[in-house]
Amino acid sequence: MASLTQLSSRASGEGWGGGATENGAHHQPRTEMIRIEKLGKTFTTADGVVTALENIDITIEQGEFVSIVGPSGCGKSTLLMCIAGLIEASAGSVMVGSRRVSGPFTELGIVFQEALLLDWRTVLGNVLFQIEMRGLDPKAYESRARELLTRVGLGGFEGKSPWELSGGMRQRVAICRALIHDPPLLLMDEPFGALDTLTREQMNVDLQRLCAQTGKTALFITHSISEAVFLSDRVLVMTPRPGRIIADLPIAFAAGTRRLSIRTTPEFAEQEKKIYSIFRSIGVLRDE
Repeated sequence: MASLTQLSSRASGEGWGGGATENGAHHQPRTEMIRIEKLGKTFTTADGVVTALENIDITIEQGEFVSIVGPSGCGKSTLLMCIAGLIEASAGSVMVGSRRVSGPFTELGIVFQEALLLDWRTVLGNVLFQIEMRGLDPKAYESRARELLTRVGLGGFEGKSPWELSGGMRQRVAICRALIHDPPLLLMDEPFGALDTLTREQMNVDLQRLCAQTGKTALFITHSISEAVFLSDRVLVMTPRPGRIIADLPIAFAAGTRRLSIRTTPEFAEQEKKIYSIFRSIGVLRDE
């Protein structure tokens, strides 16, 4: 795990960060999971053409947890949908592993802001629903489903209906459903945005621990700067529409070992300050 003095800076964009560790050494590169080059997306509306994304370049390595923060309407969700192949890019390319994304990409898991569970199925049935949709044998995955539910604190709830669960519990089920087929990549679009503050903070702890234990690569969309800093190896900062990546900032905390207490440390405040200063510099945040 990288320490505060060993962290490799991967910052890019308009002068935000550098490229090496403090002692001048570089980390050995890991396998690329996502490579996005010159990505653009436009939509045709009744009022004309709208450019949602412009000239997006991102590389995410295997096992990294990367968050994207930006103002509403900047194209964060559109970018995630392009990676999943659910929206076709207007320009550029998306590679996941060695494959170019040219349509719906199935070798990943997706979690949305709403859990989108089927109320007529049990918790276990909801987790296994994706297996059924893939034409696989649910019985072969039942033990894994139970293991995942136990890992996220839902052991014993397998037979419950979704309407019997709290919002946080429903999102845990959705995460298990996204992981049941053991995908290498997890895409998350503001999955905790509708939760109360205390539940959201606990979900942050549980998610970062789960991703560290399973070695998943994760791309996480959020409006919360604090959440992004707590969860991530790197935070990508987007501009207002048309969305561009203006900064790529390393986060100097060891993954998988973070506790809520780090939010009160000067190091955590300094990481948040960097992101706030970027948003102030481009006029997204104003003090007056």
